[in-house]
Amino acid sequence: MSTTKSTVLVKHHLKSLKLPTMSNECEKVASRAAVENLDHLAYLQRLCELELIERERRAAERRLKAARFPQTKTLDEFDFGQQPSINKPLVLELAKGQYIDDRENVLLIGSSGVGKTHLAIALGLAACGQGRKVRFFRVTELITLLMEAKEEKQLLRFRKHIKQLDLIVLDELGYVPTGKVGAELLFDVLSTAYERQSLIVTTNLPFEQWTEVLGSERLTGAALDRLTHRCHILEAKGESFRLRDARRRQRRSTGPS
Repeated sequence: MSTTKSTVLVKHHLKSLKLPTMSNECEKVASRAAVENLDHLAYLQRLCELELIERERRAAERRLKAARFPQTKTLDEFDFGQQPSINKPLVLELAKGQYIDDRENVLLIGSSGVGKTHLAIALGLAACGQGRKVRFFRVTELITLLMEAKEEKQLLRFRKHIKQLDLIVLDELGYVPTGKVGAELLFDVLSTAYERQSLIVTTNLPFEQWTEVLGSERLTGAALDRLTHRCHILEAKGESFRLRDARRRQRRSTGPS
């Protein structure tokens, strides 16, 4: 059998076995192997490594897309110097992901614009990079999705999807009241995740004001009990990053008086 025909057959077999990277790279790797005088096992090892690398790259892309982050934010971009109230060593430790293995939560508390969402996204991205299943929700969006699923009798399916996640990021709890039905559906997510999954929650409300969102003191107490048990609390204080940037831009545009 000719070399050309053998190559065509090998590429065909690799595609049939759903090994596209090995199929695409086999000729080039074979040429390099011949130059380097590698044996068949070394040649095969290189092909397998390329396939594994490409599979992990595609899997990482799928995880990132499925997480639905509104934008990309990393810890390298976060200005800890402008937000000294944030416990930087704790944040860097959380980025390693052990809290997810331990089914612990992270609660980010502070007023608008102090970097809570940035940190939540950055920790979520770090978890994605570790091979974990993550999903980002604004709380109002999650409640809307839950209510729509309930109306369409798809709530069990939606809950099943949420249960498969390793980490759920809930952004902006407290900005908008949830209503009775919304509060109960949100509580169900918090309750189901308790000691089974990890949550990152950002909020602008101190604990004593959570009844304004969840309505019932009973529901609020139960939610806080589940969320804060085995929880890392990060409190961000100070001026809004956005307000500070706006003032800086204004000063530049007006110039010296």
